[in-house]
Amino acid sequence: MVSQLGVTGNAKSMTETQSFRLGSFPAGGVGVVFGATGGLGSALSTAIARSGRFTRLCALSRAIDPTFDLLDEESIERAARHAAAMGDIRLIIDATGFLHDASQKPEKTWRDISPETMIRALSLNTIGPALIMKHVLPLLPSSGKAVFATLSARVGSIDDNRLGGWYSYRASKAALNQIVRTAAIELKRSRTDAICVSLHPGTVDTPLSQPFARRGLQIQTPSASAAHLISVIDRLKPEDTGGFFDWRGARVPW
Repeated sequence: MVSQLGVTGNAKSMTETQSFRLGSFPAGGVGVVFGATGGLGSALSTAIARSGRFTRLCALSRAIDPTFDLLDEESIERAARHAAAMGDIRLIIDATGFLHDASQKPEKTWRDISPETMIRALSLNTIGPALIMKHVLPLLPSSGKAVFATLSARVGSIDDNRLGGWYSYRASKAALNQIVRTAAIELKRSRTDAICVSLHPGTVDTPLSQPFARRGLQIQTPSASAAHLISVIDRLKPEDTGGFFDWRGARVPW
């Protein structure tokens, strides 16, 4: 049985009837988005700002001062301090991620595996987000709902792997999920109301996924995906910490 976060009806009707005000969070505080200038990161930043729930929105990227780089821990720490200076951090979304560029594509076969491509995928999809967690999780308030959510991917599910290929990307997202699960256990010891989760945003019409969108696959606009993800985050409860959920709120198998 697939468990969900109190979802009733289909995903379309849910987005049409809810206003995504993030009402489950204490009023005030700060919302933070790492990777805020990407296609989905920008949409998430807009949705958080429009919710009106937080006093401040801290949008962070390589193009916004203070800039951060996933390969530079000092810049991540600096960005985290900048966000904390704005007030109590209630929501952090890590919207970073790497799948392909002009020099690197997902592997179709084990013959395509190379140390360089694997190291790059793990650095950007696993180690970078782990460093974000290292520096932001201790900044979450000691009480009241607070959420750290990182964008993972269903292809990081070992149990759900039916097609093979994409070795580096799959492995980097599976490793990210393990780090989220482990961090959630540690976070729970000091902040019982805080939640740390992985989220699968679905296939979104952004440069990251456009070359790999298959016919018949449900493709969402960034704004639609962001609305779904905000709804999932709003419905998260402390007992959901350490979980892996898709954009509809359904648990994704490990």
